[in-house]
Amino acid sequence: MAQGAQSGRAASGVGAAVPRRRLSVKDEHAVAVVYVISLFMASMDGQIVNVALATLQRSFGVSTGSVQWVVTGYLLSLAVFIPASGWFGDRFGTKRILLAAIALFTLSSLLCALSHNIGELTAFRVLQGAGGGLLTPVGAAMLYRAYPPERRASIQPTLGLATIVGPASAPILGGLLVTHLSWHWIFLVNLPVGTASLLFGLFFLREHREADVGRFDIPGFVTAGAGLALVLYALNQAPSRGWLAPAVLVTGLGGIGMLVLFVRTELRTKSPLLRLRLLAERSFRRSNIVVTFSSAAFQGTLFLAPLYLQQGRGYTAFQAGITTFPEAIGVMCSAQLVRRTYRIIGPRRVISTGLAIMSSMLVAFAFLAPHCTQWEIRLLLFGLGLGVGQSNLPVNISAFANISSADTGHASAIYNMIRRAAPAFGVAVLSTVLVAADGHRLVPTAGAFKIVFLADALIGLGGVLFALRLNDADAASTMRRKGQPPAAVAAEGPRGVPSATTS
Repeated sequence: MAQGAQSGRAASGVGAAVPRRRLSVKDEHAVAVVYVISLFMASMDGQIVNVALATLQRSFGVSTGSVQWVVTGYLLSLAVFIPASGWFGDRFGTKRILLAAIALFTLSSLLCALSHNIGELTAFRVLQGAGGGLLTPVGAAMLYRAYPPERRASIQPTLGLATIVGPASAPILGGLLVTHLSWHWIFLVNLPVGTASLLFGLFFLREHREADVGRFDIPGFVTAGAGLALVLYALNQAPSRGWLAPAVLVTGLGGIGMLVLFVRTELRTKSPLLRLRLLAERSFRRSNIVVTFSSAAFQGTLFLAPLYLQQGRGYTAFQAGITTFPEAIGVMCSAQLVRRTYRIIGPRRVISTGLAIMSSMLVAFAFLAPHCTQWEIRLLLFGLGLGVGQSNLPVNISAFANISSADTGHASAIYNMIRRAAPAFGVAVLSTVLVAADGHRLVPTAGAFKIVFLADALIGLGGVLFALRLNDADAASTMRRKGQPPAAVAAEGPRGVPSATTS
């Protein structure tokens, strides 16, 4: 069976020795700069719009359901384009597609700011989602091709700025812009960032194409895009309408059916839109399971903490943003530690410890005293940020440890599909728990928040269990030091203890 697994990996290109053009340090830094700036812009945009929803509702004089499509339209557009991102990058060139995605995202941000009604704003948000759906996975594929496995731990502090600090700082910036300027500025703020990233990438990025990508898989594109969009729509609507509402049931079950059809189609076609057989590689498969739990739990904290502070403790939106920001500081500190400890301890213990810290902080939140100080809350959030950084950043490294250059685009699309769907599922579940726990009151009670924080902690603990199943030997290439061959790391194991490779 082990021999069959190895032959399956070779057939799919996973872990195979693939000739690759080695980039210079200048090229590597160029990729990192463009990707991090662009990802920071895109990740912050999703959270900053949430801050302005009430203002948008008043400005356009529309219902809550209508203004919610500003978020939902963006989310569904992302779902459609993420699966196709790997093929587009491999076929037309990753530089060309990344810069086109940045340009589309930036231009649509301007159009959003110039919108005259809610219909225009929703349409331009859908356009913005198309850019965001291509930007993240294509940029990640460029990054992992530029940096060899042994150097990927060194860039995690920089990636943390984009993936975690961006969303964490969005409530502060959004509150300032909406309060002191206008809602238009939550979109206009993207213009200088996007333009700078676009110009820098235009001059310094190098192009990369794969030789043989095959024809565009139209059935795969339709079934993947429709299936993921329907599932995300159902998850988005379930907390407010109820899981048994006809619209939720029809779209949810329809989306699951489309995704099942997508899997069957991809496993049978010669040139699939996504090479799902990459999940046969153990480290990639297990890392994707872990990131499902860690992303759901982290997004749960971004959803719960501001809500708890505003509705449970009477903070303003700006006060809540200032109070939650220590979480981002914790992430930055943790990223520096991960950079140094990953090679010594290995991904299994680093990631599982981080998720355990995050879960313990959520349990502490559940039992906060009614009259605790603001600094006690900030200290807990700082600790939560330490756990988030220690779990979410290294799983990126272990996931791509054995992915070949030719498969990186497809692997990045799969990974980003899961990272997009998991937070939506986590927020939907926690929202449902909160609604059920507070008896449908307008303002949740302290007891309801206690229950929902404990539910989020359980999601994190699920991640701990799966993180303990990661095998450090699978990620040997990402743990080796400069000049050390991969075989030496695999034999040495974390902390110099001989390691046994299991199937």
